[in-house]
Amino acid sequence: MIQQVTSGIKISVETTFEGTFYKNYKINFAFGYLITIENQSKDSVQLTSRFWKIKDALNYTEIVQGEGVVGEKPVLKPGESHSYRSGCLLKSPFGAMRGYYNMVNFTSTRKFKVSIPSFKLSAPFAMN
Repeated sequence: MIQQVTSGIKISVETTFEGTFYKNYKINFAFGYLITIENQSKDSVQLTSRFWKIKDALNYTEIVQGEGVVGEKPVLKPGESHSYRSGCLLKSPFGAMRGYYNMVNFTSTRKFKVSIPSFKLSAPFAMN
């Protein structure tokens, strides 16, 4: 598990390899990830949007950004957490993801970014 705390918000990431399949006559490698966002600050916050940079071993980079996470914009009171599962496809059996969440502090109305730590994606059969 990978973890990082930014501005009192702890991000934890666990990854899984989901398998391979063919799409448009090309092999794809499917990965899943579980993210837990924990509010360790003294203020209530809301996740408003996300930004991801996904890179595979063939140097292909994909940028993903948008509102919320999996259709939600969770509000977290102090001590609360929110978990969600999502996934991505790579063109190679290795890759990495990193990014950030845009959040707003309800007490100060200040907008801030919370870093999502870089984490590796790797198919077990391709590991040394």
